[in-house]
Amino acid sequence: MIGATAVVFAGELKGEIELTGRGSKRAALQHGVVWFVSDAAVERPAPYAEPVDMATVRKSFVPRVRAVPVGTTVRFPNQDPILHNVFSVTPNNSFDLGLYKRGESASYTFEHPGVVRVFCNVHHGMIAYVVAVDTPYYAQLDRDGIFHLTELPEGPGTLTIWHERTGLSEHAVTVPAAAAAAARTFTLEVSLPPLPPHRNKFGKPYARGRAKRYGGSP
Repeated sequence: MIGATAVVFAGELKGEIELTGRGSKRAALQHGVVWFVSDAAVERPAPYAEPVDMATVRKSFVPRVRAVPVGTTVRFPNQDPILHNVFSVTPNNSFDLGLYKRGESASYTFEHPGVVRVFCNVHHGMIAYVVAVDTPYYAQLDRDGIFHLTELPEGPGTLTIWHERTGLSEHAVTVPAAAAAAARTFTLEVSLPPLPPHRNKFGKPYARGRAKRYGGSP
C-alpha cells in the first residue's frame, strides 16, 4: 500500500508519500509525480522553452521519471557505446525514434497529457515514464517522498498522485482562502511490478540475442 499525508494551506499543498507493502523497500520514492487541477478556469501552462533530457546510460533511462508541461520536447541522448531504439506505444503519445548510436540523440514533443511509458526496442529491461501534465501545479517527489505545490488557486479541485508501482489515484481537495490547514491521508495499492510486461514496438515478444547484435545484452 501507499500512505500519503497531505497538508493544505492557503495556496499551498504539502505532503509526504510513504510506500508500504510487498516490494516497497526496493521502490524508489522519487519515482512519483503529483499534480493539482483546480475546478476554476486556470491558464494552461507553457511548455519548456528548451528540450529536456532523458538520457540512456548503462542501459537505463536517466532520469527514470520526468514530469513536463504538455507541449514540451524531450530529448533522448544516447550515452552508451551501443545502439538504442527509444519508443512508446502509449495512446496519443506514441513514437518511434529508430536506432541511433553513442553521441547521437532523438526527440519527441508530448502534445497530449498523460503518463507515457517509454521503452527501448533493443533492450527489454529498459523503461522510463514521461508524465505530461496540463496544469501549472505539479511536482515530482524527492528522495524522501515529499512534495510541495505553491500558488494554488483557492477552492475545490483534484489532486492526482501517480507512482510507477501504483498507477493513478485521484482525490478531491479544497484549497482554503485562509491560512487554516487540513490534513488528509491517501492510500493506494502497490500492485505494479518494477518492469511491467511489454512487447517490442511491433507488438511481438523480444527476440533472444537481438541486443547482442547491437552491442549489448538484453
